[in-house]
Amino acid sequence: MSGPLHGVRVLDLTSVVMGPFATQTLGDLGADVITIESSKGETNRIMGLGPHPQLSGVALNLLRNKRNVALDLKHPDGRATLLRIASTCEVFVTNLRPGPLARLGLAYDDVVAVRPDVVFCAAQGYSADSGRADDPAYDDIVQSASGMADVMRRATGRPALVPTIFADKVSGLTMTYAILAALFERERSGLGQYLELPMVDAVAAFLLVEHGAGAIGQPPQGGAGYSRVLTEHRRPQQTLDGWITVFPYTSEHFDDLFDATGRHDLAGDDRLATTRGRAANPDLLYATLGALVATKTTAQWLTLCRDRGIPVALMADLDDVVDALPQAEHPVAGTYRQIPPPVRFSRTPADVRRHAALVGEHNREVLLEVGLSDAEIDGLESAGVLRSRPA
Repeated sequence: MSGPLHGVRVLDLTSVVMGPFATQTLGDLGADVITIESSKGETNRIMGLGPHPQLSGVALNLLRNKRNVALDLKHPDGRATLLRIASTCEVFVTNLRPGPLARLGLAYDDVVAVRPDVVFCAAQGYSADSGRADDPAYDDIVQSASGMADVMRRATGRPALVPTIFADKVSGLTMTYAILAALFERERSGLGQYLELPMVDAVAAFLLVEHGAGAIGQPPQGGAGYSRVLTEHRRPQQTLDGWITVFPYTSEHFDDLFDATGRHDLAGDDRLATTRGRAANPDLLYATLGALVATKTTAQWLTLCRDRGIPVALMADLDDVVDALPQAEHPVAGTYRQIPPPVRFSRTPADVRRHAALVGEHNREVLLEVGLSDAEIDGLESAGVLRSRPA
């Protein structure tokens, strides 16, 4: 079975994590993703340890389901070759800033000249009309500019960055759904379009779902920030012998919890018994939960919560989460843990059809497909326009 995007071809001119995460998702969904990379190799290939010089643990999953062509885009023949590939692609994805993209001659107008119905998705840190469109912006920068670092300040008392590349991944997922929506519309109209995704806007929109809070209404009924999740007490709770998260969500859950722990004195306390009360008193909410959880073992809590339908989870160790992943065999890098596609389709399942490619691994294969001859490909190699990096 093929994924739901089988038959869609994507040109991937992205780097680091945001864009490659979006194109990995498109590839998992069945698209034929052709990544354009310099012969030096991409940053994500060396992000942390890995079993191969070109394949870090990050790259082994991030670069899967893609074919790789290594081109010198500053050479006129490199640009011409990329446009030749682009003419066969329904989607063009890039996170190059507008200035560098224009200097390479690979802006929207250049691509639409060879593929009029292309869905062209450009992502950068700031919007093109903000005056900061060409400013570099990585995850740390976007977390600060979008309000994420201030959310951490409100929660912990000091500004901090979330210890995951939050902005990159939120933006990558936003790119994915924007491309899918544009492809759906293209099926109806037959027309492509230009999509712009400013990372700061994408992350701010994500944050403000709940953290717009009382500041959203005009005039404001309160400040920004959703109080229930901003308390320092919101964390896993320690049992008599381990760590767990118990989270009664409804008033009925709290009644059951107080009954099971013999704390009948807490039943009916408006600060805990109502949704508004819990939102207004998050410190009390989580401190009370922590004190109650500390009175029983992990096994006792799991049984109690499951019997009464109270949401509960063991605190997973990150190494255990990785160890639970299935193993796969890369033809060059060997055994690795494969992160499965997280969505399950009944008829057109997402899957991993291609392992992460080495730099330039599919040069000749792709260029023959788009109509270049062996002699033309040999000429590009001789001129240093087309290169692969030895395994």
